[in-house]
Amino acid sequence: IAYTAGSIDIEAAKLAIKTSKNKEIVAFAKDMERDHEAVNSQALDLVKKLKVTPEDNDTSKALAKAAKEERAKLAKLKGSEFDKAYIENEVAYHKQVNGALETLLIPSASNAELKSLLETGLKIFQGHEQHAEHVAGMLK
Repeated sequence: IAYTAGSIDIEAAKLAIKTSKNKEIVAFAKDMERDHEAVNSQALDLVKKLKVTPEDNDTSKALAKAAKEERAKLAKLKGSEFDKAYIENEVAYHKQVNGALETLLIPSASNAELKSLLETGLKIFQGHEQHAEHVAGMLK
């Protein structure tokens, strides 16, 4: 789930970097791309170390489906309409992911290294949520 969530945000960031002309949006999107790629890379390293195979589940499939639909909507927008929709989606998305980390993923992680990675991710993603809210406020 956590890896899927990161991958989804990387795709959204790439779309924003390509589409937006707003320097705040582009800077935010570049941060998302960098941070989520770094966390996903750590997750892949841990998966290899633990010799486990991540599997899609209903939650990750639902996340991927919703993200694909959202990207299709965003791809049709331009200019300030795109910027507003992208950043509002980022606020909502990080709230959802952070909630899942806090209430489901971290409490259910039995491996100490996985739990630590999820806790580190949560701290980073809480910062993303605040950053997204700040940028959204600037667009109003």
